Amino acid sequence: MRVGLYPGTFDPITYGHVDIIRRAAMLVDRLVIGVAINRDKGPLFDLETRVAMIEAECVALSEETGTEIVAHPFENLLIDCAHDVGATLIIRGLRAVSDFEYEFQMVGMNRALDASVETVFLMAEARHQAIASKLVKEIARLGGDVTKFVPPAVEEALRARFSG
Repeated sequence: MRVGLYPGTFDPITYGHVDIIRRAAMLVDRLVIGVAINRDKGPLFDLETRVAMIEAECVALSEETGTEIVAHPFENLLIDCAHDVGATLIIRGLRAVSDFEYEFQMVGMNRALDASVETVFLMAEARHQAIASKLVKEIARLGGDVTKFVPPAVEEALRARFSG
């Protein structure tokens, strides 16, 4: 069984993430969405909410692709998370050239830690390349319309969060 790991903070999950998840699911038998517990980033949504948002979106994607898709919180090294979930493939999404430099360094470090775990990059579809969770949160905070960028349940959660 080929297990893939798609890590991120997913704060919140966007249509760009959903696009990568859908396409990554076609490459593996089981896809684990690694939800990073990154206290340094100070996420808008707590871990439980982020996991719930991912699980809600992945039900339909799992049915559509026939691939088991699960959310898995982690706070350790990415390569250790891959070992924990039995992944031999790490999936990373790229939006722009600026993403590549950081991702290139990460691949080198992960390969040095364990060369048996491969990293695969998937480019976001053109219509999703500009979407970044950070920008989505800013638009929502300022009262803008984020329906083009996030699933309806996420849009509702953002609206509720900033309606105070």
